[in-house]
Amino acid sequence: MSENVVHLHNAPDGPASRPVPLWVRSGHAVKAAVTHERTRLVGRAVVRHGLYTFNGGRIVARRAWDGRTGARYERMIRAAEAAGNLEAAEEWEERLSRFRAARHHRRMDLLHSPVDAAKGVAVGAGMSIGVLVALGVVLAVNSGEVRDVVTPLSATIDFIALLIRIVQIVWGPAVTIGPFLVLLALWAVGRQQQAAPHWALPADVRSGEGEPITPSIVVKALRDLGIPGLRNAIKEMGDAGASMLGPITIAGCGVEVDVTLPSGVSTIEVQNRRRKLAENLTRHEHEVFITIPQAARTVRLWIADSGALDEPIGPSPLVTDDTLTADYAKGKAPWGEDLRGDAAALSLYQRHLLITGLSNQGKTAALRALALWLALDRTVEFRIADLKGAGDWAMFDGLATVLIQGPTDDHVIEATEMIEDGVSEMERRLQAPPGTTFPPLILLVDEAQVAFMCPLVDADKRPYGGSKATSRYFMAARKIHNQGRAVNVLLWQGTQDPTDQNLPKLVREGAHTRASLALGTESQARMALGDKAVDGGAAPNLLRPGLDKGTVVVASDGIAIPAGQSSITVRTHYIDTETATEVAERAKRMRDGVTTLRVIDRGEDRDPLADIASVFGESPRLVTQDVLKRLTALNEDAYGRWTFADLRRVLDGTGAEPYKSDGRMVVARERLTRALANRNGDDSASAS
Repeated sequence: MSENVVHLHNAPDGPASRPVPLWVRSGHAVKAAVTHERTRLVGRAVVRHGLYTFNGGRIVARRAWDGRTGARYERMIRAAEAAGNLEAAEEWEERLSRFRAARHHRRMDLLHSPVDAAKGVAVGAGMSIGVLVALGVVLAVNSGEVRDVVTPLSATIDFIALLIRIVQIVWGPAVTIGPFLVLLALWAVGRQQQAAPHWALPADVRSGEGEPITPSIVVKALRDLGIPGLRNAIKEMGDAGASMLGPITIAGCGVEVDVTLPSGVSTIEVQNRRRKLAENLTRHEHEVFITIPQAARTVRLWIADSGALDEPIGPSPLVTDDTLTADYAKGKAPWGEDLRGDAAALSLYQRHLLITGLSNQGKTAALRALALWLALDRTVEFRIADLKGAGDWAMFDGLATVLIQGPTDDHVIEATEMIEDGVSEMERRLQAPPGTTFPPLILLVDEAQVAFMCPLVDADKRPYGGSKATSRYFMAARKIHNQGRAVNVLLWQGTQDPTDQNLPKLVREGAHTRASLALGTESQARMALGDKAVDGGAAPNLLRPGLDKGTVVVASDGIAIPAGQSSITVRTHYIDTETATEVAERAKRMRDGVTTLRVIDRGEDRDPLADIASVFGESPRLVTQDVLKRLTALNEDAYGRWTFADLRRVLDGTGAEPYKSDGRMVVARERLTRALANRNGDDSASAS
C-alpha cells in the first residue's frame, strides 16, 4: 500500500470507505489557507501599499513632467475641443505659446550662465577676501598684534572645513536612508490619492457610505460607466475631465450637477446605466436621479446623501395648521416635498387628474390628501366612488353628495351612473348663458381599473367596462375629459398597474395632471406619465416597491417643475385614516351640512351569502373583521349592525365557515365560491 494514501479504518464498505489521497487533503488545506479572511486581508494590504508607492511615483513623475513641459496645456486644449468650446481652446493655446516662449528664454539664458556664474564667483570671492582682510586690519590696529590681520580669514577657512566634515559624517547615513525616505514620500502621495484598485482599499473606504460628492468622484463614476466614447474622451482630458461638470450645488437632502457630455455620447446611454452610475458614486440606485435639461448633450444628476431618502418627511400642513383653508381657483394643495427638500404644492384648478401605481404603495393616501385639502373650500362638491370598499373614503360621509364604497359589479354600475350624471350636469352647464359661473364638481373614482374591466352589459347590450365606443364608463369619462374643465366638472381617477386593458389610452391621456407611484416596468411608466415625461428622465418603475411608499413622479403644469424638465419627484405627506377623519370633520364644520347618498337604491333584496362573496375582490381570504367592515360599506342599512355572530350564522353549514389562521379568524373566498356554486346547483335541481 502506498504511503501517500491515508486509510479510513473501521469504516463500512462503499464509497465513503475509499482512501483519501494525501495530495487531496493537502490541496484542501492550501485552498482553505488561501481563501481565509486573514490571508485575503494580508494580500489586499500588500497589494495596496505596494501600489501606493508605485502609483505615487507615477503621480510625482507626471507632476514633474507637467511642470517642465506643456502637457497640462495640451490636455486643456483637448478637453475644450472635446466639449466644443473653441474659445477656451484658443485661450489655452495662447497660454501654451507664452509658456513655450518663456521656456525658450530660460534655456537661452543657460548658455551664458556658466561664464556669468564664474565671473560672479570670482568677483564675490575677491570681495569677500577683501572684506575679511579689512576686518583683520581693524582687529590688528585695535589689538596691536600683526597676526590678527589673518584671523578672520583663518576663522572662515576653519568654518568651511567644519561644514565639509559634517557633510562627510552625514553623507553615508543619508545615502543609506535617502531611498527609504523617497519611497515613504511616494507612498504618502499614493495613499493621499487612494492610488490602488478599489478591491484592495480598506473596508471603510470601499463602502464609501456618506462619501461627499466631489468633481473627481463624478468624473471617475462617468469614466467607469462602460461607455467607450465617454471613457476615451475623459482619458484624453486627463485631470481636466471636470470641465464637463457644472457647479455642484446643494439641493435639499443631496446635491445636483449638470454634466455636458462629449461629442458622440448620447444622454440615453447615461440614463440606461443609472444603476451602475449610482454604484460608482457609492450610492443606491434609488438615490440617483437622471433628468434631461434644455441644454444639448447634457444630463442633470441629483445625488442624495446616503440614506437620506429613507428618512420620513414632516407632517402635512393639513395636520399641523387647524386654521388652514383651501382655494380651488387660486390655491395649491400642500402635497409634500420635492427631492431638494422644498415644499411641493399642486394646483387643482380645472385639471383632470390621474394617479396610478402598484398595489399598496400609498396611491389612495396620496389622492385622498388632495381631496382633503380641497374639501376645505366649502364651494367644492364631491361625488366619490371607492371601488375597493375598504373604508378609505368613509370620512367623506357628510362631505360628498354621493359616496359609493364596494368592489362588486353593482358598485361599478353605480359608479358608471355617477359619472354619467356628471356628464349630464356638464352638458347643462355648457348650455347655460355665457358668463355663468359654476361651483367645482369633483367626480372621484378610486380603483378605476375595476370599472374598466367590468364584464357586465346593460339591457341595451352596452358594456359598462372596456374601451370601445359602446362602453358606458369609458365614454362618460371621455366626455368629461373633452369638455368638463370649461365648466369646472373634473374627473379624478386612481388605478393600479396601468395597461391598455384597465386604463385605455384615450382616458389616461385626457388627464392634465398625471402622477405615478412605484411601477413594475418602463412600459407601465409610459402609460402612466406619457412618453415625453419618461424620455425626459421620469422613472417611477425605478422606485422601490414597499420602500418608496408615497413617493410620486408628477407630470403636470400645476406644479413647479425645474426648467428643462418634464416631471418632478415628490415625497407626499402621509395622512392616516384617523387623522384624515379629523381633517374631514373640520371641513364639515365649514359647510351647512351635506346629505350623502351612500348606496343607490335598486329595489333589490339582499343575498347575504352573495354579498359576502362580493366584498372579497381579488383577496384569497379576509379577516372576519374586514368582512364586516366591507359589508357595512356595501350596505350600511342591511349590515351596519352585524356582529361576528351574524356572519357565522350565515356561513354555518355552507362549508365556508370562518376558521383560524395565524391566530386570527378568517374567511376563504374559494370556500365561499364553492358554497355558492353548490347552493345554485341545489336550487336548479329542486326547480327541475
